[in-house]
Parts: sequence; C-alpha cells; structure tokens
Amino acid sequence: MALNTPVCDFGWQAVDFELADTSGAQHNLSTLRGANGLLLMFICNHCPYVKAIIDRICRDARELQSFGIGVAAIMSNDPVEYPEDSFDNMVRVARDLEFPFPYLHDPTQEVARSYGAICTPDFFGFNRDLALQYRGRLDASGRMPAPPDARRELVEAMRLVAATGEGPAQQTASIGCSIKWRH
Repeated sequence: MALNTPVCDFGWQAVDFELADTSGAQHNLSTLRGANGLLLMFICNHCPYVKAIIDRICRDARELQSFGIGVAAIMSNDPVEYPEDSFDNMVRVARDLEFPFPYLHDPTQEVARSYGAICTPDFFGFNRDLALQYRGRLDASGRMPAPPDARRELVEAMRLVAATGEGPAQQTASIGCSIKWRH
C-alpha cells in the first residue's frame, strides 16, 4: 500500500540514536551531521519507489555533501517478512550501488518509530541546529522515475536549508511503500 508522508513539522528536533552501518561502524547524530545540516532517509532494498530513484538519491547525496549536509539512510523494515531487506542484502546493495553515505540498520525499529517514519522513501531534512526543515519528496518520481529534467525538490530544499537554516514553506509529500513493522 502506498502512503504519503505528513506535512513538515518545522522545528521538530532530531532524536539521537546509535546505529551500525553496513560496515559495522557505529553512528549517531554527531557523527552524521554536516556543518550545514543533516538529511536522514528511511529507505529499504525491496520497495519499487526506492528502486525507481536510488540512483538519483546517490547523485543528490553527493551534491548535498558538497554543501555541508551530512547524509545517511536508515533501513527499518522487518527482514523476516521481507527477506530482500535483510542485513546481508543491505551490505550487498550499499556495495553494489556504491552508496556515498552510511546505510544504517534499525533492527529494533525504534529509530523509525521515534522519527514517525511512514514509508520508504521518507526524507527528513534538518538544519545545522538539527531542527526539521524538510519532509518532502526527492522529485516527481513515483513507482517509475520522473523525467531526467524533473525539478530536484530535495536538492533545492536542502541547499536552501544549508544557506539560510530554513526549508521551503511549500513541500510536496513523499510517497512510497509503508514501513514493514514487526507483528
């Protein structure tokens, strides 16, 4: 079932966590944040919405990092029900796609719950003070990629956050598969 993310709760403070990435390194907000902000993305391996944009996510992450934005992805799905989202597959996907950001494993799903993550992909863009400024979509892509010349909404928003500390007032919700919660 496809879900849309809620409207941005401007100023909501990022919740700290401690998660391992696919190489076993531990990360928290202080190790992930950049000088001008932080982008956290809840993604997974199996979702067709994520698969449609994963190359664009990697491209945009590299660009945002050049503007002082830290970037990380978090996988919170239940791998028992969705084996494609297993940790071993996370390692493979991160390696094969050469992720330019840490791919974090949330095995207890506590981080997804504390952030109110709804779907994959779900983007949380924070300013340098770790106050939420963006909860929109990457671009106009859905289950299929948008045209190559589609407006790069996430990049535009996070460049604004890097420059001014504030995100755009108008944001279009992300759409994707629901987080696969444990029963």
